[in-house]
Amino acid sequence: MIPAISDYYDTETFDRIKAFADTQETPCLVVDTATVGDQYDELTGVFPYARIFYAVKANPAPEIISLLRDRGSNFDIASIYELDRVLELGVSPERISYGNTIKKSRDIRYFYEKGVRDFATDSEADLRNIAQAAPGARIYVRILSEGSATADWPLSRKFGCQTDMAMDLIMMARDLGLDPYGISFHVGSQQRDIGTWDAAIAKVKVIFERLQEEEGIKLRMINMGGGFPAHYLSRTNDLATYAGEITRFLEEDFGDDMPEIILEPGRSLIANAGVLVSEVVLISRKSRTGLHRWVYIDVGKFSGLIETLGEAIKFPVYSDRKGELEGVVLAGPTCDSADIMYEDFKYPLPLNLAIGDRLYWFSTGAYTTSYSAIEFNGFPPLKTYHI
Repeated sequence: MIPAISDYYDTETFDRIKAFADTQETPCLVVDTATVGDQYDELTGVFPYARIFYAVKANPAPEIISLLRDRGSNFDIASIYELDRVLELGVSPERISYGNTIKKSRDIRYFYEKGVRDFATDSEADLRNIAQAAPGARIYVRILSEGSATADWPLSRKFGCQTDMAMDLIMMARDLGLDPYGISFHVGSQQRDIGTWDAAIAKVKVIFERLQEEEGIKLRMINMGGGFPAHYLSRTNDLATYAGEITRFLEEDFGDDMPEIILEPGRSLIANAGVLVSEVVLISRKSRTGLHRWVYIDVGKFSGLIETLGEAIKFPVYSDRKGELEGVVLAGPTCDSADIMYEDFKYPLPLNLAIGDRLYWFSTGAYTTSYSAIEFNGFPPLKTYHI
């Protein structure tokens, strides 16, 4: 069925977004900044004890960074380019961490010279580069976590290391003159199973205890990454439920000796604030007896919807048309056969949908503009407006 607007936006917010969007050419993304502020306030309200480091990669727009800067957020940075943008917007280096475990030695030096002192790592080679290029820096080691089966966008294979290696890296950091600060993990983006945090926190507790007892190293911080969900087609628990359970897990494992807690939200802060507006370019069938129409629109995998890869993220798609629905294949405009958003999952759209109609993709504020290609097939990057 066509998603109900009220399930994703209050009427005033959506009317404001739509009124503005309908004066613009498609495709474009319209981000409601008031919603971003509300999401940040909700997050800090349910996690009052945590420090928030916004994952800039989710949406690096200056308007978003400036809003969160003024709200008091810190920032998780993945490259020197993100760093320059955040610093240019007046964020002090004390509010920045270098969260990418894959980095050049000269980039480590660049961060260090700019005043950044917090660095993530998950390998010996990277750790030695940090020791050389950022002497005395605070180190947190990222561990592998199991959450791929229940996360819409898993992150566990490329980043992190096993528990025994994490302990070796913490000891090596101490021996190299670095400051062993803590442990980080990420349970996977759009994580639906709150229990994955319980398993990850328990694993961290073991590392904390063993390093304290066997090496006299007292770690002081847990970086729990992101993973909190946005509102897509399949709904999840609300943020307060996540926070209540995660807080209980932390209290059960650490009691009164609670370490500093860091969160690195991206999707959960930004996604719900955005509406991507597209136009139907063509509607066709592949044969006279074809059961499903193909609906081609002017936005696709290469212009912001890469998270439909493998049909992983199912965005709510709204049409003004009313009436009977039919499952269709949704595809993008480029000359690439991979540019199909939903084929196995037949998206229900109105039978009277016509060329030139607009489709509104809800909850698209995160990982759309930052994934949009520069010039594939000559198409320009996704236009974005902040209202």
